[in-house]
Amino acid sequence: MKASTWSKVPMAPADPILGVAVAYAADPDPRKVNLGIGAYRNEQGKPIVLRCVREAEKRIASDESMMKEYLPIQGLDSFLKVTSQVIFGNDSAALRDERVAVVQSLSGTGALRIAGEFIAGAKPGALVYISDPSWGNHHQIFQRSGLETRKYRYLNEQMGLDIEGMLHDLAKAPKGSVFVLHTVAHNPTGVDPTQQQWKRIADVCQEREAVIVFDTAYQGYASGDLNKDAWSVRYFANERNMELMVTQSYSKNFGLYGERIGALNVLCSDKEAAGRVQSQLKAIVRPMYSNPQLHGARLVALVLGDKALTALWEEELTQMSKQITAMRQALVESLSAIKCPPPSGSFKSWRHITDQIGMFAYTGLSKRQCDILTDKYHVYCTKNGRFSMAGVNPGNVKYIAEAMKDAITNTARL
Repeated sequence: MKASTWSKVPMAPADPILGVAVAYAADPDPRKVNLGIGAYRNEQGKPIVLRCVREAEKRIASDESMMKEYLPIQGLDSFLKVTSQVIFGNDSAALRDERVAVVQSLSGTGALRIAGEFIAGAKPGALVYISDPSWGNHHQIFQRSGLETRKYRYLNEQMGLDIEGMLHDLAKAPKGSVFVLHTVAHNPTGVDPTQQQWKRIADVCQEREAVIVFDTAYQGYASGDLNKDAWSVRYFANERNMELMVTQSYSKNFGLYGERIGALNVLCSDKEAAGRVQSQLKAIVRPMYSNPQLHGARLVALVLGDKALTALWEEELTQMSKQITAMRQALVESLSAIKCPPPSGSFKSWRHITDQIGMFAYTGLSKRQCDILTDKYHVYCTKNGRFSMAGVNPGNVKYIAEAMKDAITNTARL
């Protein structure tokens, strides 16, 4: 047989996050721990389906009037209504005035890609500024959309927010640049601006006439309070009257990882502009995947359209958020109990882990230290020292702490 037409296609590099899950699954060691992918686990380390979702599925399954027809290009209408209310608030003036264009998407990743395609068409040549560090997929998504990406400073050496460096870099961006901001629970660091710092960020965004993209993956999951976690978006939208884009994912806060449910909202200055933007978003979706998925959208719409199920969802969000916070505290206490030194001379303690918020802890561990965790102790995490705190539970937290101490003390002797 002749050589394949594709014989010269290079092998793509393994995804740094999903690759961790593959390596973990292939490891037969019973002690193994997965601190890679951000997916919630209960105190026994098992995945769960939220009770509100189980109840919604029962209702859908028993309703014989529900069909499996194609959705409209923009998505399920009942979902689109409630998803915008979740992020902008039920009393949003923008929603009342019909100034928000919204389409259902393949979770947050798909929403970002639609946003990238729209920006590339509407503002060709715009530079996209992304925090350093940021979610590993951000640069690829916008680059694949034909846009050039740049970085802005975000963390200082003590794992705190480098607000002055961030503002300096954004202020130097050309007018009309795209600023990608994390709504809450910054990934991978868990370090968020304060409300006062958000106000300063908004000042720079307005001065640079920036296209603002808020990426929202953890609303409600971060603090357990949907309204609190949406503060940054609502401040920009309501107090500053700024046009902006907001992506949403229901993977973490609904546990609908495999359903791939999300949305892209584009807040415009008037109803007419929103209508034009909506038409362009649909024009992007049609040749990309034609129309979105149905089942997960029905689940979200049903839960958010029922007061009792919404209350149950909010209760479960609080429970998940509290467990993550408790595991942060438990890890720090376990490290302190065995007198584990901080990961480097930049730190005086492990307090940065409990100061952070959301699913991930940015530990400060080096690549070499992470390699020791994996190779010697079968503790899997990304090489930048990011831990998914959902993988920490009462049964493994002391083992993780002991592995961290060994990794740190071993590398200190090198």
